[in-house]
Amino acid sequence: MTPESIHLLYLSAGAVAVLIVLIAWLRMNAFLALLMAGLVIGLGSGMGPAKAMASFQDGMGATLGGIAGVLGLGTILGGLLAASGGAEVLAKELIRLFGPKRVHWCLMVLALCIGLTTWFAVGLVMLVPILVTLARETKEPFLKLAIPMLAVLSIMHGVMPPHPGPVVALDALGADLGKVLLWVLLAAVPVAAISGPIFARWAVKHVHVETPEPPPVNPILAAREKPSLFITSAVLALPILLLLSQTIAELFFAKDHPVRGVTTVIGNPTLALGISVIFAGIVFRFSKTEALKIGEKAIAAVGMTLLVVGGGGGFNRVLRDCGAADAIGQMASAAHLPPLVFGWVCAALVRVATGSATVAITAASGLVAPLVIGNPNVNPELVVVGIGCGSLFLSHLNDAGFWIVKETLGMTVGQTLRTWTVTETLVGITGLFVAWGLDMVF
Repeated sequence: MTPESIHLLYLSAGAVAVLIVLIAWLRMNAFLALLMAGLVIGLGSGMGPAKAMASFQDGMGATLGGIAGVLGLGTILGGLLAASGGAEVLAKELIRLFGPKRVHWCLMVLALCIGLTTWFAVGLVMLVPILVTLARETKEPFLKLAIPMLAVLSIMHGVMPPHPGPVVALDALGADLGKVLLWVLLAAVPVAAISGPIFARWAVKHVHVETPEPPPVNPILAAREKPSLFITSAVLALPILLLLSQTIAELFFAKDHPVRGVTTVIGNPTLALGISVIFAGIVFRFSKTEALKIGEKAIAAVGMTLLVVGGGGGFNRVLRDCGAADAIGQMASAAHLPPLVFGWVCAALVRVATGSATVAITAASGLVAPLVIGNPNVNPELVVVGIGCGSLFLSHLNDAGFWIVKETLGMTVGQTLRTWTVTETLVGITGLFVAWGLDMVF
């Protein structure tokens, strides 16, 4: 490795340390801390203040461009679900089917179904009203239900196509989609069990998180007749079906087919959630004024979350533009590891440095591709699984998902580090050993 690469590695570690000190110890506003840490690494790498700030702004814009509409509309949809009583209806039905002591398994199944096609943030904001209602109805510790749900949503986002990261890895490594889906489903069972329910048993004994208060409901709305289970399920299913339509069309129709044009539009996450919000307002029989007030109350709670998420994206872009990701890849390549382990290490290191799972998968796929393509002794599908698990490793303060989880579940920074960060670390490590074990056997 060159002296410049070594300098960038130390600089990346220092920037992350500064971030932790500013937020966790000095209690600085998270967005300001991300801005200061981005400036530190920009100046330290020789970018100059103007270029560093331009990079931060570009990263912030790119991140919010992809997630602001999704997070905002998903929050409104959750607010409509809670205000209508639909979350309560679904929660009671799930309690009846699974029993109050096994509802965490039910949440995992829901997270699996929703997470197959939706982004992590979308699935989280859709499921939070149901999670809160289940926790209050069953009197179970909040983390016992929340952690298994988070683990499954995270695994689906990082490893399962058609999410962007796994699709990039599929293309870069020449892997087969069907085989990847098979290996992911096989690997997800032990990974989700260890990082979800098993870890949750430990977490509830050492970290106490109060169940968030449900959003206040107007007494007039509370007196309304609650929607049926069918209508509630339809509201939850619509965004999933719209998002899934694009994937199905890509499998069965040619690129220039008119159906592909339609599904590309309605399968866009922002538009799919927008349509779903309109649909929910209609089938839940809210007036225009009621729906508007509910949406305004719901969206008011995510203003700071959006700012912090954007700040995380800006910090990530500065790290990328200064060459930190390339330096980490060089360090990993010098270790001469098996392709699957090498891919995992590359993804994990880039993930820790930049906070982005998609960036980690993209960088790791490019680095490991020469070792995989054309090599009959390597299973490219399991390498995709390994890289995906590595991209989830050790989510911390520079990850937009960290702040979304913290704000959505009403936790402190310390509580989020001791729960969400540990969950992601377990997903990454367990996924490595499961994928490596499958590779050795098959």
